[in-house]
Amino acid sequence: MKSVLEILNGIRPEFDFSTSQAFIADGMLDSFDLLTLVSELEAEYGIRIDGQAIVPENFVSIEAIEGLVRKSVRP
Repeated sequence: MKSVLEILNGIRPEFDFSTSQAFIADGMLDSFDLLTLVSELEAEYGIRIDGQAIVPENFVSIEAIEGLVRKSVRP
């Protein structure tokens, strides 16, 4: 299973996501990237991310994205 960092690097390999805590503000992810990321996270982890959870604060850092993944796991 790929890590969140591996997925991010697959989407935007030109950025070092391990050094930022503001992916959107730093211009590392745009709205298209977010949709791609959500799709890849859902496929990789077998989860469903609620549309209401697709807000910038859930995508500012690796930790925030990992938290979103954890919250999206269905029992």
